[in-house]
Parts: sequence; structure tokens; C-alpha cells
Amino acid sequence: MANHSLQALMREKGNVVEMLRNSKIGMYVYPVVANEFTNWRDEQRAWRETAVLFDQTHHMDELIVEGPQAAEFLSQVGVNSFSNFDLNRAKHFVPVTPSGHVIGDMIIFRERDDKFVLVGRAPTANWVQFQQAVGKWNVRLHRDPRSDSRPDGKAIYRTHYRFQIQGPDANKVLDAMNGGPVQEIKFFHVDWINAGSKKVRALRHGMAGAPGLEVWGPYEDKAYVQSVILQAAQDAGVDLRRVGSRAYSTNTLESGWIPSPLPAIYTGGGMMEEYREWLGADSYEANGSIGGSFVSDDIEDYYTTPFELGYGFYIGWKKDDFIGKDALAAMKDKPSRKKVTFEWNDEDVMKVIHSAFRPGEENYKWLDLPQPNYASSGFDRVMIGDRLAGLSMFNGYSFNERCMLSLGIVDPDVKEGDVLTLVWGEPDGGSGKSSTERHKQAEIRVRVSPTPYAREARENYADSWRTKKPA
Repeated sequence: MANHSLQALMREKGNVVEMLRNSKIGMYVYPVVANEFTNWRDEQRAWRETAVLFDQTHHMDELIVEGPQAAEFLSQVGVNSFSNFDLNRAKHFVPVTPSGHVIGDMIIFRERDDKFVLVGRAPTANWVQFQQAVGKWNVRLHRDPRSDSRPDGKAIYRTHYRFQIQGPDANKVLDAMNGGPVQEIKFFHVDWINAGSKKVRALRHGMAGAPGLEVWGPYEDKAYVQSVILQAAQDAGVDLRRVGSRAYSTNTLESGWIPSPLPAIYTGGGMMEEYREWLGADSYEANGSIGGSFVSDDIEDYYTTPFELGYGFYIGWKKDDFIGKDALAAMKDKPSRKKVTFEWNDEDVMKVIHSAFRPGEENYKWLDLPQPNYASSGFDRVMIGDRLAGLSMFNGYSFNERCMLSLGIVDPDVKEGDVLTLVWGEPDGGSGKSSTERHKQAEIRVRVSPTPYAREARENYADSWRTKKPA
């Protein structure tokens, strides 16, 4: 009989690390949106120099939570304080396990007193859906999963379209599509603006740390609103670039958000075991992959905490209770790893690339540009001599900065400016992932650098996890 749950699959496989390291899911795919509209270098450059249009319609789950106890329910599930969460606001919503480890994150919008919309990756949506299913909350859920990665010609439908207009000239485009100056919208606040004959919701936000608004509405309006945005850019004389999926995935390198921590759900009894029995064998958690040079038999060595990811200041300590509160309280005053940007040495990067042009010689792990991540969650060792000093978790090339960058976490004694060694590639010639060719490992020097790396995001971004410094 086929396994029907993650827990059953784990019992069959025995070692969950080996199961995830050898997953056959393949490369992560940003669905539907074209790879490139012009070329990924100019598309990256545009969010720094002119303006870009991100189509965020297809790659994220959307979860609507509504009902008389919606706020109470979500406050209990996530670490965030809801005390100042008024209407037409948004937050970065972070749930943890009872042991205090991060499951994932989503952006949460409050549309009414009793209605919230969460947008992001599947692990957090799964966890919220499970908590509603096993609890006795007076709430209703509607889930719209991300678009099919490989639709093979099938029609795609979503509840909402979602666009972001961003860059130094974004406001010129927004004013033109609004038919006049857009009113001031504070960071992570929501208001209504015009898009031709339509009214659209707009969130002040910026994926790469530059000025801009995210707008959304009913999916049937998508083509019309997109045409309005493109015409507004033309009318305003702005060189607006549509951004394809190749460049889109790299914007976080400049702004400092680690997008894919491993959901910390593979251990623990009680609620956690019940959750793994609830999760299907076809779930993200059952099929996702782990990649990189860091290998441990203990899956918990891949878990992260809100303090490591820079989310500690979100925690609503004054709330009566929420899942993981006691565990987080026990961690609060202890030394913690911290989030940093790693700047890769260009000579070492070229050595890795050059190895693929030497017939008959063993090659290093291929560095695909601009985004060489080859697993759902990446973990490369970062060393000081023989000591493991940190983990590199998400990497890519920035044409704006002319260098390879990665985001990760390091021990508290590591300082900005330190030069460490990143081990690129997997041991023993690589794992059984279909995204991993046979290769040898390489050592790459990396300089510990600020997060966010982009000066625009670091100096001008609104007060948030991007600008909060660890205590």
C-alpha cells in the first residue's frame, strides 16, 4: 500500500536527512512567468536604476482566514504581536514549532476585523491549515495553492493577480497609472489606488529594498491591469523592465531575506507527530530537497530559530500564549547565530566555472547564473580553519554588485569583514538528487558583509527585519 502521509514515508525511509538529500523533485521552478523578458542582467539592473514589474501571481500560496476568531487563532499560531495590527496593514508572519524552530513565513494582510490573507510558501500555509483542522476555532479557511510548476498547456487560474512596481522611477509609473500623485502609503500599510478604470489594493513594500508598491486584485483583471501599468510607464517616459523568473529569484540577495529555511517539522512527538500524519506524502515537506556541503545525520542541525533569521523583534512576548513561546523564552538571552551576507571571491568563483571547460578532468559543482541553488533548502559549510562557523543558505549572482552573494548564518563571534571559507558542492561526488551532477568540492573564500547588502536597502528601507541589528 502506498504511503499516504509524511510520517509513513519517514518510517519507510528511516533516515529523513538521506530522504531529503536524495529527493527527485528536481530544480525549483518559478511557474508560468517567462524566464527572461529581455535579459536577466538588464532586468536586475532596472530595479536599481529605473523601474521593474514583478509578476508575483503564480509562485506563492494564498490562504484566506476569516471568522469571529480569526485574529485570536492566528495570534496563537504565529509569534507576531497582533496588538497594533489594524485594518489595511500587513505583517511578516512567522510560526514556529513547540521547540521554537521556524516553520516558514508568509506576508499576512488584515482586510477586515475578521478576515486575513496570507501569501507565501507552502510550509506555513500547511501549518496554519493543520492548526485550524485540529483545533476548535470559529474560523474558515480558503486555500489557493501556487500555480503548477509544469502545467504542460493546462489553463492556470488564481484567485488574485499580484504585481509589484519597484525601483527609483516606480513612483512616476504609479502616479501615471493612478491618474495623479499617489497618496503617501506608509511601509507595510495598504490603501486603494487607481489602475485605469479599476481600483486596486496597494501595499508599500519592496522586494529588493527599493521604493515601490505591490498591487493586487481579482485574477480576471490581470491582463487589463498589466496593460495599464505598461502604458503608464510609457506615458511617464520610464524604462520599465518586466522581470523574468531567472532574475526575480535573485532580488532577495540584495535585500537580505532568506526565502527557504527548512521547515522544522521532522522531529518531535505529540502535535508534531500528529502534523506529520496529517501531511500527505505528496506535500512540500515530503518531497522537498536538502542540498549543499553540510551533511548531518541529525535533521535538527538544519533547523533555524527566529533569532538567527533576524525575526526576534517580531515576537509578541506580551501575548498570553502562542505555539513555541516557552521554548523561545528559554532561548531569548542565550548567544545565537546571526544572519549575514557572504561576498564570494571572484577568482575562486571563476576557478569553479573554469573546471567545466577542461575535458577529461573532474569538475566542481556547476554554478548556474544568476541563481545556482539546486535544492529546496541549501546548506553549505562556512569554515574558519577546521571549525564550522556558519552555513550559507541561499546564493546567486548580482549584476548590480558584480559578484556572487549568499545569505546565511554565522556564529556570534564572527565579525563583518572576516574572510571565511565556503565549501561548494556535496561530498562523495554528490547526492542522488536529479539536480546534482557528479562533481568534486571546491573551497571559495567569502567575506562576511552587511545584511542587507545593497546600500539602498540598508540605509533607506523602512524600519524592519532588514534594518534591525542584533542586540
